Amino acid sequence: GFWFLPRPERWEPDPALVQFLADGPPPVYIGFGSNLTGRTPDALTALYLEALRRTGQRGLFFAGWGDFGGIPLPPTALRVENVPHDWLFPRVAAVIHHGGAGSTSAAVAAGIPSVAMPFQGDQFFWAQQLHSLGCGPAPLARQDLTADNLTAAIADLVNNPAYRAASSALGAKLLAEHGPATA
Repeated sequence: GFWFLPRPERWEPDPALVQFLADGPPPVYIGFGSNLTGRTPDALTALYLEALRRTGQRGLFFAGWGDFGGIPLPPTALRVENVPHDWLFPRVAAVIHHGGAGSTSAAVAAGIPSVAMPFQGDQFFWAQQLHSLGCGPAPLARQDLTADNLTAAIADLVNNPAYRAASSALGAKLLAEHGPATA
């Protein structure tokens, strides 16, 4: 089974994040960990904001090493840093991530639909697994990312109940495995 990192004992969510989550429907989380996007951060941020606007979704941007640029965000979006996935993901509508094993397992464990835009290594495997197991649409190709295809992916993620059902069922299995204890 997966090895989930324990949440730091004294971790508390940022009050601005708590308020943002309380102020509207669950947002779409967008974060790529330590992967650099290969595009200008401001252009990528604008692309994500446009796709979120078109779908009527709010967004949480995890800066990570790839960052999302310095352009001002509308009130429907918030930059976050270092928020444990086990706390945050159950509070979001969907997750867009790089397909790393940690992000993938955290989204599935939370029962949240997700789609990956892989950058390297095993991320391509996990991205395809999410799709093959019915937890989200086909992986996004970062070199072909446009506002149109991202808008379609977000709309599919949040409007297809089969993704949430598959993620929830698979998540229950993951949480029952107790990987570290077994090892």
